[in-house]
Amino acid sequence: MQNDKAKLKTDFKKRLYSFTLLLVEFIDTLPKDNVSFRIGDQLLRSGTSIIANYVEGQAASSKKDFTKFFNISLKSTNESKLWLALLRDSGRATPDSVKWFLDELNEIGNIFGSSILTLKGKK
Repeated sequence: MQNDKAKLKTDFKKRLYSFTLLLVEFIDTLPKDNVSFRIGDQLLRSGTSIIANYVEGQAASSKKDFTKFFNISLKSTNESKLWLALLRDSGRATPDSVKWFLDELNEIGNIFGSSILTLKGKK
């Protein structure tokens, strides 16, 4: 059972890391105008915050602290969806180029949300 939990943690961390690398590459492809730069910068901050807070949470000193970092990761996931939707809807990125990121963020958000409920004993 413990090995399964450790594997899930490792797999999720790898998934977040891969997502972040692909997001960085995507941001580099955005048009070189002022609005794209500003939205891209916000997306870079929120997108990298997801894994940063997940990793920080792994070293948390209490369950409450651990839950706090998961909450921050969830909020960053939701913020990233907003920036991607703005890029798509403003025509700065194609719907096809954004779809995978939005789908992946939905799944990541569901994982964080479910984990938070479990940690709070509400599931």
